[in-house]
Amino acid sequence: MDKTEILEAIEEFKTIMERKIAALPERVRLWTIEYSSKKTLPKNMILTGLRGSGKSTFLLYHAIHNGKKMLYFSADNPILANENIYNIASQIFLKGYDGVIIDEVHFSREWSRSLKSLYDDFPDRLVWASDSSSIILREGTGDLSRRYVFVHMPFMSFREFLFLETGNVYDVARPFESAELPVKPDAKILSLFEQYKNHGTRPFYTEGNYEERSLAILEKTLNSDVPFFVPSITHDNLRLMSAVVGTLSQASIPRIQVNSLCADWSVSADKLYQLLEVMNAVGALRIIRFQNDKKAKSAGAKLFLADPCLYSVLRGNLGSKRESFVAGLFQELGFSVYASRNETEGDFVITKNTGNLQLGTNPSLKIEVGGRDKVLKKSDWVIRDNMDYPADKVIPMWLLAMGW
Repeated sequence: MDKTEILEAIEEFKTIMERKIAALPERVRLWTIEYSSKKTLPKNMILTGLRGSGKSTFLLYHAIHNGKKMLYFSADNPILANENIYNIASQIFLKGYDGVIIDEVHFSREWSRSLKSLYDDFPDRLVWASDSSSIILREGTGDLSRRYVFVHMPFMSFREFLFLETGNVYDVARPFESAELPVKPDAKILSLFEQYKNHGTRPFYTEGNYEERSLAILEKTLNSDVPFFVPSITHDNLRLMSAVVGTLSQASIPRIQVNSLCADWSVSADKLYQLLEVMNAVGALRIIRFQNDKKAKSAGAKLFLADPCLYSVLRGNLGSKRESFVAGLFQELGFSVYASRNETEGDFVITKNTGNLQLGTNPSLKIEVGGRDKVLKKSDWVIRDNMDYPADKVIPMWLLAMGW
């Protein structure tokens, strides 16, 4: 694009941003609203999280509340095909803008180098970027880590879902620390939790056609995001990933048979492991390993769909859905989650770190997951679905989901 074409694109971006701001919902995620009240929004930031989790809304919401003149554009806009975002952003700054918001940044050619140069060449301007996949797989992020703050947007909590549904703001739950409940688990709350488990982890459910939108997002994640990071990906590789998702959704034991998959799809084990790691990074899978498992090539001890609500969309296994929820909730709270090496002692081991929930004096806890009749076994705590009030060593799943 020459300079005239870039200036024309900037005018188009202004219209697009105005249109997006006008379409913002009346209620946005509490995580979005509360973020700046807890910490200062970084001047240079890369926001990551599941597709559809509300990253664009987060950036636009803060753009119109921070008192700065900012311009939004998405790197996957067709008019930017093969265009370097440095050229676009520098012209935006020269037009008098205080900052830029670059959505879906990995679609841009040489995105990492462009972000580094924007930071170096325009030290007084704001540069916010977003992406739906983890940064660790990318080349050139070493320099970025010294220049940009990486912010992870979790999937939506039940507390946030309640806010979108009712407008009520409840306290954050800390079930390992306090017996105080943020809300009385009456019939209405428990009914809303059933809805949350089926479609409440990402805010686009309010727009309707939830199942179709979820499947479209999954397809884009597998067919558009994964190929960016896997060299020489084939059509059969894409079909294999869809098969893995389908298999895991129905599996009562959340594992895959590596040798069988490799034989059925004529793919090497190395290629399969690579695909699984990228699927984990782009938010399609959640790989849970054994503690101290340092294997570079592994399918993990347990594999779940990263968004637990996909089990409902795919009419999947209830037990795996519950485990996926609990593993995801603990990870989003900042805990390290591992598969238990002895299933008679629990499903997971969680270790204490800087999360919102603390584990008292214990460096780790064994966690069992199940329905209302699930027994403790040899675990320290059991997380039960279909339960209203907590009991001794028992935490209802809805309460754990009120953690942010």
